[in-house]
Amino acid sequence: MPATFFTKIDTIEVLRPEDTLLVTDNSPRFRRSRLFLEAVLRRTPLPRSERGLALSGGFVADPLVYQQRPAELALSALRPRILLADVVGLGKTLEIGMILAELVRRGRGDRMLVVTPQHILDQFQREMWTRFSIPLVRLDSSGLERIQREIPAGRNPFTYFRRIIISIDTLKRVAEYEHHLKNVWWDAVVIDESHNLIGGTSLRNRLARLLASHSDALLLASATPHNGDKRSFADLIRLLDPAAIADRDNYTASDIAHVYLRRTKISPEVRDQIGEQWADRGPSVPTHCAATPAEEAIFQELTNTWLAKNGVSTGAGRRLLPYTMVKAFLSSHRALADTVGNRLGSSNCTEPAERAALTRLQALTGAMSDDDSAKLSALVTLLTDIGVREKSGTRVVVFSERVATLEWLAEALPARLDLSKDAIRVMHGGRTDTEQQQIVEEFSLAGSDVRLLLTGDIASEGVNLHTQCHHLIHYDLPWSLIRIEQRNGRIDRYGQRFQPQFDALILTSATKDALDDRSVAEHLLKREEAAHRSLGTAEAVTGEYLPEKEERRLVQDLLAGKTIEQSLEAVEERDVLADLLGGMGDAPRNPTPAKATIPTLFESTEAFVDQALTEVFDAAEDTIGLRRESGLLSFDVPPDLTSRLSDLPRSYLAAQRTERGLRLRVTFDRDLAQTKLVQARRLSKTAWPDVTFVSDVHPMVEWLADKVLLRLGRQQAPVLIADVHEPTYLVQGVYCNRLGQPTVVDWMAVSGLAGEPTIKPLSEALAAARVGPNMTNPLTPLDLEQLQKWVPAAIDAARIHLAGERQRWDEIVEQPIRDYRQQLQRWVQESLFGDDQTSAGQRTRRKREVETTVAEQEELVGRLATDGEPLLRLLAVLVARTDEGAEGR
Repeated sequence: MPATFFTKIDTIEVLRPEDTLLVTDNSPRFRRSRLFLEAVLRRTPLPRSERGLALSGGFVADPLVYQQRPAELALSALRPRILLADVVGLGKTLEIGMILAELVRRGRGDRMLVVTPQHILDQFQREMWTRFSIPLVRLDSSGLERIQREIPAGRNPFTYFRRIIISIDTLKRVAEYEHHLKNVWWDAVVIDESHNLIGGTSLRNRLARLLASHSDALLLASATPHNGDKRSFADLIRLLDPAAIADRDNYTASDIAHVYLRRTKISPEVRDQIGEQWADRGPSVPTHCAATPAEEAIFQELTNTWLAKNGVSTGAGRRLLPYTMVKAFLSSHRALADTVGNRLGSSNCTEPAERAALTRLQALTGAMSDDDSAKLSALVTLLTDIGVREKSGTRVVVFSERVATLEWLAEALPARLDLSKDAIRVMHGGRTDTEQQQIVEEFSLAGSDVRLLLTGDIASEGVNLHTQCHHLIHYDLPWSLIRIEQRNGRIDRYGQRFQPQFDALILTSATKDALDDRSVAEHLLKREEAAHRSLGTAEAVTGEYLPEKEERRLVQDLLAGKTIEQSLEAVEERDVLADLLGGMGDAPRNPTPAKATIPTLFESTEAFVDQALTEVFDAAEDTIGLRRESGLLSFDVPPDLTSRLSDLPRSYLAAQRTERGLRLRVTFDRDLAQTKLVQARRLSKTAWPDVTFVSDVHPMVEWLADKVLLRLGRQQAPVLIADVHEPTYLVQGVYCNRLGQPTVVDWMAVSGLAGEPTIKPLSEALAAARVGPNMTNPLTPLDLEQLQKWVPAAIDAARIHLAGERQRWDEIVEQPIRDYRQQLQRWVQESLFGDDQTSAGQRTRRKREVETTVAEQEELVGRLATDGEPLLRLLAVLVARTDEGAEGR
C-alpha cells in the first residue's frame, strides 16, 4: 500500500527485522513473554488465505451448523457479499453477527455500517454486543443530536465513528448525508430487510447502490427477498455482484449461488424430510391409557427437570436428549431404564446436574412393576377383545421402536394371555437375517403356532405380514407419518382379504405440560389417516421421502417451539421465482464448515485475560478493584478502555457506573451469559444485561492485548528458557495486498543456525518446547551477544522459506481472483451479444455500461492480489536451560 511522508518534517527510519534487539524476561514463568506472543497472535489479522471459521462456538448462541453456513459462504468468496434470505425465525441476526465477528478477527471489520428498520435499532445493537461483543454506536434521533453537539462543525460523522448502526429512514431523510457517504470506504455494510431496496428510482435504492460501491463486505438480509419479479430481484443481486446476471429476464440459480443463501425449516440442516407411502386400509383407532401413579411420577420428573426451559439438558449438543428420554418412556418404563443406563455409562454424561437427574429417573423406573404399566394392561385387554388366544386363527402384529420394550412384552404377555412362549415371536435388528426370515415365514403360515409378532420398525419396510393377519397395534408410535404408514402397509397390501384394522396405545398424563402421547403421537396418527384418505400418501402432504429425516425435523420443530400441527403444515412459495430460489444452500457440500488453525499459548481467552490483568496492573485488586467471582470477572474501567466502550448506549454505560466510575462485569461462560440475558428480559427494566459476555473480539481483549504489546520496547524480542536443544527463533512472516490486508501469514520457528537452518511451524515448536503456564524462569544469565549475532541469519532463513512457499500460497489466494475474472469475461460476452433486438444506440449505451463495470471490478479485484515483499518480524527466541539447579520462579 503506498504511503506519503513529509521528509522535511519527519525523520523516516526503516525498521529492519534484522535489527531487532533481544531482551531478557524476569517475570514469573516468563509470563510477560508468553503474553506478548499471545497478544501478537491475537492482534495479527487472519489472512485472506484462511477461509476456515475462527470463532464458531465462541458466542452466546447455540453452535448450530446451519447458522454458520452464511459465514462459510462469505469467507469462501472473493469478497464477503451475500444476500441472506433465510425464512423468519432461523436467526439471520445471529448469522450476520457471526460474519461480522469473523471479519473483525481478520482485520476486515474495523469500519462497519449497519442499516436496519428503525424499530429494531436497539435490538440489533443489543444482539451484536451481548452475543458477539461488537459495539455499534446507534445513530437514532438522539444519537444525531449528540453528534451535532460533540463533533466539530463540518466533520463527517461517518469518519468520526468506526462502527455505526442507523435506520434506513434516517439515512434517506437527511439529504446532507449522501455527500458524506461518497467520501467514506467501509469494511462491511449490512442492510437488513433489504427487499425494501427494490425499485431503481427510490432514494433507498440510490443509497444502497452508493453503499455497495463503497464497501468491501456487503450483507443484505431479507426473509422475503423478492416480490416475484425476476428483473427487480436481479437488480438486488447486482448490488452484491454487478457481473452476476447479464440478462435480468433470463438467469439461473447457478448465476447467483455465490451470493445467495436461502433455507427454510425443512432444509436438511434445519429440519428433516419425510418420505412417501401408499396404502388403502381401515381406520386408525387410538386407545387412551391413563398413566398410573408410578408413571405420573416419571412424567413429572421428565416435565419439570428435562423439558423445562432451563432444564438439565438445554446446553449445546444436548438439546435433543430430553426428547430421547420422553420417547423412551412413551415406549415403556423398561425402554427408559435402558436409555438412562446407557447415558449414565457414556463418556458424554459429565454434568453433575444431568447425572443426578438420570439417577432419579433410574430410581423411578426401577420402582415400577409390570402392573404399573397402563399400556401393558390396555394391550392385554385389546388383544383379548381381538381374539388372540391359543389355537385361535387370529394373529396380530405389535410394533414398538424399542428393543427393550419388545423383549419385556415377550416376557410379560404369555401369562397374561394364557399363551405359550411358542405363540409369540420377537423380531428386531439384533436378529440375524436368517432368524428374521424364519420369524416372518412362521407368522405367515396358517399352520404355525405363532399368534403374536412383536417387532421393531425393521419390519416396517418390505416385509409382507398380511397373508394371515389384518390386525396391527402400535404399542408406541414413531414420530413419523411415513413410518406409521409404512407399518400399516405391512398388513394393508395387495392380496389382503380383510380390511386392515389399526389400533394405537396412547399414554395420557394429568401432569401439567407433560409431553404425553396426545401431544405428538395421536396428532400424527390422525394426520396420517387423513393424508391417506384425502391424498393417498403422506408424501403428497409433505413432499418428504425419508422417515428418519422426517422424525428429526419434527423434533427440531418442537425444540423451536412449534406445535405438531404447525410442523405438519406444508409451506409453499407461490411466486414465479419459487423454483429458482427455493432451498438454495440447503445441501452443503461438507458436513460442517472448516475451522481456522490459529496458534495459541493459552488454553482459553479467560486465561489470557486473567494473566494479562495481573501483568499490566500491579496489585490489580487494589488499583482497578479486580474481583474474581463464580464465573464472573469485575473491575473498574481505566480511561483508555472507557473510550473503546463509548459506542455503547449511554444509558447502558450509566447503569454500570459506581462511585469509583465505570465498572465492568464480564463472563466467559456462555450459559451464564445466556441466563443473564433471560433475566434481563424478565426481571430488569432494560433488556441489556448487567454482565457482558467476552468473545475473542471483545474490546477488553483487544485493549489488554495492546497493553501487553507495550510492555516490551519497540522492535524488541524476549528470550525464553524452554525445552529446546538449540536456539530457536520465532518469526512472523506476512504478505499483504494493495489494501494492506494480509493475504498470507506464516508463523515460523527457525533453528539450526550454527549449520543448516530448519523451519518448523511455530505451534509445533511451542508445544515441543513446552511453552506454557507450567514453565519456570530460573533467572539464569544469558549470552545475548551470541544470540543477537544469529538474528540476521534467522531472518534470512525465514525470508528464503517464505519465498519458496510463495507459489503455493499464491495459488490459494489468487485462484478466486482468476475465477472471478473468467466470470467477468463470460458476463461481458453475454451482456454484449445476448440480444439482437436492441437498437444501435441501446447497444452503444450498454457497451459503455459494461466497460465501466469491468473497469471498476478489475480495479477492485486487482487490489486483492498479493503485492510486494513479505514483512518479517522476530517475535522471540527460545534457548535451552543451562543451569538446572538455578532457583526459578
